Amino acid sequence: MRIMPYIHFEGNCRDAMVAYAKLFGSSDLQLMTYAEMPNGPPEFMRSDRIMHSQFSIEAGSVLMASDFPPGVDGDQQMAVSIMIGPKTVARAREYFDALAEGGAVIDDFKANFFSKGFGMVKDRFGTHWIISAEGS
Repeated sequence: MRIMPYIHFEGNCRDAMVAYAKLFGSSDLQLMTYAEMPNGPPEFMRSDRIMHSQFSIEAGSVLMASDFPPGVDGDQQMAVSIMIGPKTVARAREYFDALAEGGAVIDDFKANFFSKGFGMVKDRFGTHWIISAEGS
């Protein structure tokens, strides 16, 4: 069994997933719109919102996401964070800086009692991230 994050967006899923795939070095980003949904309802047929997207990251991790369906309002991503554990502090810092660009820093990147590089950020797409370096 694997646990995989699934993020929901309010119309900016495509932009977010393209940015995340680039940041994490993935080359297998898949995007499917509601309009491409087989036998979808008529109101979906004109929508460019993302029904499902995903890409793989190192070590078998997969990040998945979608926009809320057309006409459905969703809640902001306030209660969930995605945690990543890069192998080095330098790599953790790179992720932190990239995710913080245009977003909001929640906890500055720094060493603490359990990690030599730790920080928390809400990115420009509204996703909350926890970055904690696993090594030095």
